[in-house]
This record gives sequence, structure tokens and C-alpha cells, in this order.
Amino acid sequence: MTTLILSDVMAEAARLLDEAEAVDLPIRLIGGTAIRLHSDGRLVALFEREIRDIDLVTNRGQGRKVAEFLQRQGYDPNRTFNAMHGARRLLFYDEPNGRQIDVFIETFEMCHVLPVAEHLHRSPRTLPLADLLLTKLQIVTLNAKDRSDSYLLLAEHDLGADNPELIDTDRIADLCARDWGLYRTLQLNLERLSAGVAESPLSEADRVLVAQRINGITTAMQRVPKSVKWKARARVGDRVRWYEEPEEVDHGRY
Repeated sequence: MTTLILSDVMAEAARLLDEAEAVDLPIRLIGGTAIRLHSDGRLVALFEREIRDIDLVTNRGQGRKVAEFLQRQGYDPNRTFNAMHGARRLLFYDEPNGRQIDVFIETFEMCHVLPVAEHLHRSPRTLPLADLLLTKLQIVTLNAKDRSDSYLLLAEHDLGADNPELIDTDRIADLCARDWGLYRTLQLNLERLSAGVAESPLSEADRVLVAQRINGITTAMQRVPKSVKWKARARVGDRVRWYEEPEEVDHGRY
């Protein structure tokens, strides 16, 4: 039987979104493919990298429908992982192309828990830009691909509010005001991005833009009032670990 899966990862991500929309299945794209889907193409070549995974999010209660949908599209489930973790995460493989699909259900959980499904319907094909940036910057050990994706997103999109095509600083600040740990991780990563932007492949004009946007996000995070509980945790600071170690899954299969 001829596989439905396309060899080009961006084309395949778009195909999955089209097929899901046709059956009214609420899934949205996150990760490097989502960031590139929003790109106008001007800077993508500067941050060219191999993308081997397609990451999706959906609402609670949709896991079984998403699993059935992906199997119809030609994907091979990790049955053991899905049986154990299917209430919050699913894992599928594209054997011919050596790719993996992660499906996050309701929340995106790595070093912190991001309630991504609450904004699932604010953008038609991906999560809003603020949430895409948050999924990158909530990783305590920021790797090269997450750093590059963050620079690409920050260089191509302005800050704003109530617009999924802008990086919603109110959204970022609100989540950080709920959770000192998330605030601290974003604070550290924004400092790292700011310190490293001079070594990025961006033009001087784009470096200035990125620096301004990093400062804008940082200012928004600082400005929002914090609870007594938040302030108490802030006083403890880095003496107590404020993040979770990301769960290891079967990424080594490819």
C-alpha cells in the first residue's frame, strides 16, 4: 500500500493539519516546524537545521481520536509508551523517513508544565507565537536548536497582545506570575539569548530588534504583580531546584 506520509517534513506537517481540519480534529503544531510555518522565509536559511520530529498538541479527551487519526495517516504507535502515558502524551513513528511524532495532551510538560490547550483555538494551525516561544524557553538547558528557533521567532515577529501573529507579552507575563520556577527559567534563558545574540548569524539590525524584544518580554515579566506565595518562593531562589528534569522518551530509535 502506498504510504500517505510525505518525505519533506514541512509538507508533511501541513498535510497532517489539513487532514485534521477536514475531520474537525483539534490539533495544533508546535516546535521547529510551527516556527517555520510562521516564517516569511527571510531568515530561515540562517538557522537551517534538520528537523526530524513533528510535535502536536490537542485537548484533553482527544487522545484516542488523535491516535486513530495518526494510524490512519500511516504512523506506527509506540504501544507501550502510549499505554502508560496516553492521558498526557502519545508517541508515533514514521519508519520510512526516520521521524517521530510527539502529541502533547492539554499541557506541554518538560522542565515546567505549560497549559497550552487553553490557547489551542487562538491560532488556526499552530499554537500562538507566545506559546511557541514558551515551549522553547522553558527548557533549563537551552540547546543549540532551541536557541536558534528562539532567535528566528524573535527576529521575525514583534511583541504585542491579543494577536496570535504577535508575541503576546501579556500571556508570557501571566504564566510567569503564576509560577516563580517558570519565571526563573525564562529569566535565565532570556539573559542567555541576550548575551549570545552578537554571535548569532543575524544582521546587526536584526540583532538590535531581537535585543529590544528580549528586553520587552523581560520588562513585561517583571511588571506583573506577584502573589505572596510567588514572592516567598523567590526568596528561596536557586537554593532549591525549581524545575523538573525532562522525561526521557524513545528518541534514540532514529
